Amino acid sequence: MEKRKQVLSAIQPTGQMHFGNYFGAVQNWVKLQENYDCIYGVVDYHAMTMPYQPKKLRENTWELLFNLMAVGVKPEYLFIQSLVPEHAELCWILNCFTSYGQLTRMTQFKDKSAQVQETATDSFISAGLLDYPVLQAADILIYRADYVPVGKDQEQHLELTRNIAQRFNNQVGKEYFVLPEPLYTEVPKVRSTAEPNRKMSKSAGDKHYIDVFAEDNRIRKQIRSAVTDTGETPEGEMSPGVANLFEMLKAAGQQDSYEQLMKDYEAGGLRYVDLKDAVADGLVALSQQFRENKKAILADKKEYKNKIKASSAEIRKKAQETVREVKELAGLSNVRF
Repeated sequence: MEKRKQVLSAIQPTGQMHFGNYFGAVQNWVKLQENYDCIYGVVDYHAMTMPYQPKKLRENTWELLFNLMAVGVKPEYLFIQSLVPEHAELCWILNCFTSYGQLTRMTQFKDKSAQVQETATDSFISAGLLDYPVLQAADILIYRADYVPVGKDQEQHLELTRNIAQRFNNQVGKEYFVLPEPLYTEVPKVRSTAEPNRKMSKSAGDKHYIDVFAEDNRIRKQIRSAVTDTGETPEGEMSPGVANLFEMLKAAGQQDSYEQLMKDYEAGGLRYVDLKDAVADGLVALSQQFRENKKAILADKKEYKNKIKASSAEIRKKAQETVREVKELAGLSNVRF
């Protein structure tokens, strides 16, 4: 049997999961499990690069893990980054194969530095924020991932990872690291229902995101109040608000409703109330199942925590082997694990 390709993806521990997160990334994780060997990380080291509270970080990490399992991610594919310290060790080694100039040119560093200066009580910008892409490269390369699911906004980071890997390979005289390829899959870009010109985001405020585990009434209320037409859309184009509702309807698996309502739109007979009701029905159906799954997980919380600790330990074995081999190739002192 042909060996399945390795996929690596990761998510920062924000705790709550909204439909932007789910449709934009996690739903795809669940689908990829069927055809690839997957490793999915909750990357708490990365979360430290921005202002944070230690207690909240730990709580958010476990909350996100429970949420991921509730929506269908298999626990054996999940790990907590800080339970695999080899990520940080490999990051240091890869730092020595990364130029300072490359890091300062990263768009995310510029954007997040500006965000810290605008919102934090002080303007402290950590070295960790600058080094974030190298740790991200270590996350990918440590598992020799063939593919990384990415959107267009993440291409710069993956290209840096490939560049670092190639520089290491050239330095040690061996094609050791796999140069990971982007895995482009059809993932919707879900927008805020309150302001559809911006992406759905928890940081923008309550009205700008819809919690995957929200009660039915809450979901329906937010969809009913969704902005549809601001009057600024050029004639003949679908307004961002309407397009966003159609995007969510399709992502929720309501293909029949999507096709019928799209016909109504093209014929000029679409009633926004019908579209909103269909979207709300689709989201509520998903949320009800996810809430049931999460209820079962929380009823046996200790067991599921143990599963994640065990999967992290098992996944760590792969990381340990990579670091051992990298240290050997890099000329560092080494002890076989």
